[in-house]
Amino acid sequence: MKTLLFGLAVVVAPVLGAQQPSDTNEAGRLRTQIESTFTRRVQQDLNLSQDQASKLRATQERYGTRRRAAMEQQMERRRALENQMQPGIAANPDSVRKLMDGMQTGRAEMLKMEQDQNREMASYLNPVQQARYQQMRERLMQRVGELRMQRREGRGFGRVQRREGRGFGRGQGVAPRRPAIRGGARRRGI
Repeated sequence: MKTLLFGLAVVVAPVLGAQQPSDTNEAGRLRTQIESTFTRRVQQDLNLSQDQASKLRATQERYGTRRRAAMEQQMERRRALENQMQPGIAANPDSVRKLMDGMQTGRAEMLKMEQDQNREMASYLNPVQQARYQQMRERLMQRVGELRMQRREGRGFGRVQRREGRGFGRGQGVAPRRPAIRGGARRRGI
């Protein structure tokens, strides 16, 4: 349930942010709730001291705000590039070049933020804790990606099933996998 809530907030927050002020407040509230849930889970799984947890929370807040702003800029650039590249409409080469350069610069900024955050965390987390944090964060981002794909495919969030070993913790929900087809038996109806 917590993973589903996180996925909803991450996927829906940018959409809500473009709507009514009360919707923006709801997106912010969901993001805050999810971040706090993830932080508690990290503190528990990494066995962090109160000092480490406090420092990690501060780092997450500082870099999370910057990362969200950079991601929003990247989404705006991506949308503008898609508008330029519509079939049957001549694209403006200067605009396309600027957008592509901006996207590359944005990717470099995101990488630098990641490196800076890792360097900061290395001052209060041991290497094992830092690696485990990265694994948890990567799983969380994978889960968000899965939820975004479900949303794009129109499957919504209600059909998510549970499977062990995925999400940002053990036993979190993920989209079901398609069964393997051996020898075409399933395809032939056997």
